[in-house]
Amino acid sequence: MTQLSYQLFSSRNYDFADTIAMLAGVGFKNVEGFGAQYEDTAATKALLDQHGMSMPSGHFAIELVEQTPEKAIEIAKALGIQNVIVPWIAPEDRPTDTAGWTAFADRLAAAAKPIVAAGLTFGYHNHDFEFVRTPEGDIPMDLIYAASSDIHIELDLAWVHVAGLNPVDYINAYGDRMIAAHIKDRAPAGECADEDGWADLGHGEIDYGPIVDALRANNVGIWVCEHDNPNDHSRFATRSHATAISF
Repeated sequence: MTQLSYQLFSSRNYDFADTIAMLAGVGFKNVEGFGAQYEDTAATKALLDQHGMSMPSGHFAIELVEQTPEKAIEIAKALGIQNVIVPWIAPEDRPTDTAGWTAFADRLAAAAKPIVAAGLTFGYHNHDFEFVRTPEGDIPMDLIYAASSDIHIELDLAWVHVAGLNPVDYINAYGDRMIAAHIKDRAPAGECADEDGWADLGHGEIDYGPIVDALRANNVGIWVCEHDNPNDHSRFATRSHATAISF
């Protein structure tokens, strides 16, 4: 059964308690966490419980997972997170060739081991830069996927689109280890400049018909609504939830 979720990074500029109340009112039952919610896990868990919400997945900085895996595991278990996902590499840390990306993939494989040993699932979330071929002709996401069966994928479909590729191809390529997908939308070129070019789900240029078919065919269990910079997070949540439940 698909779990529809909401990436709380979308509402980072809004009050957390108000955000959870708003999301519950819209109809969301699940959220995906990030660092801000991990500072006081007891308070976060109490707020989620108050509104009947769960956090099946969460984004964790690679430094936290690598350097203090026991802390990442403690946070995950306190909040009921089953899927620990590394979401980002800072620009200055991004590899520039196949050897560098292979080494990074090996880092992820090593970081996954204590997470998996604790009974949790380890994942990686992409942007567009992981789909830019190296000088040697390799796609970094393929190198990450190939490094270890412990590395699962949370595919950000809109970033695949921004990279100029077809999300369906990569859902099918990584489907046996796709734990989640970010379902988000991109505005046509020149539109929504005040929102960094992102659109509410169903209100942009991405054709979700074949994407949804591929997600279902590959049994991708968590679909996460996200917008990188909404100027009205209630509008975004309401419109995106309506679109998602219509699929």
